[in-house]
Amino acid sequence: MNKMILATALVCSSATVAMAGGYVAPVIESEPVVVAPAAAGWSGFYGGIQLGSAELSMEAIEDTGRHYGLHVGYLRDYGRLVAGAELSYDKLDDYDAIEIGREGAEGDVIRAKLLAGYDAGRFLPYAAVSYAQVTLEGGSESWNDNGFGLGLGAKFAATPRLMLGVEWMTNAFEYDCPQLEDSFDLDLSTISISASYRF
Repeated sequence: MNKMILATALVCSSATVAMAGGYVAPVIESEPVVVAPAAAGWSGFYGGIQLGSAELSMEAIEDTGRHYGLHVGYLRDYGRLVAGAELSYDKLDDYDAIEIGREGAEGDVIRAKLLAGYDAGRFLPYAAVSYAQVTLEGGSESWNDNGFGLGLGAKFAATPRLMLGVEWMTNAFEYDCPQLEDSFDLDLSTISISASYRF
């Protein structure tokens, strides 16, 4: 009986020693989980520059020139819906086929726009309506008119402050030609790329 107790004690003692000085599993520290900050949304004022091509078409005459200018605007983020307003000024030039006073036309256009878009994170596709005033000059003569228009575009939040954009917009006007004593439909269509600073 004593031998049995002694043997049992030796086995338990050996197991305890083995466990105390045996294999210990290494502690693996997990990498910290970095959570991307939530998007700040599209709400706020912005201003910037735009440039691109501008097509004037009147009856069977079409001429493509260029435009460049400035814009300011404000967007309000309602969740998935983003709405806003924008005011832009563009210089129009490099037209030879469209004549004012028998000379190639140049001029400018001022547009007031209302925008409605979809908040897709850093992308904002939108539709727009606009009311524009266009002025064309040639030689000593000039002509101006007001007209409504439609457009499509998209904005991209490159950084929290920098916003890039692309837009197509068209406006319809009525050109009164004194030489022919008649009026004609004149359409102005622009394709623009833009860069804006968000305040």
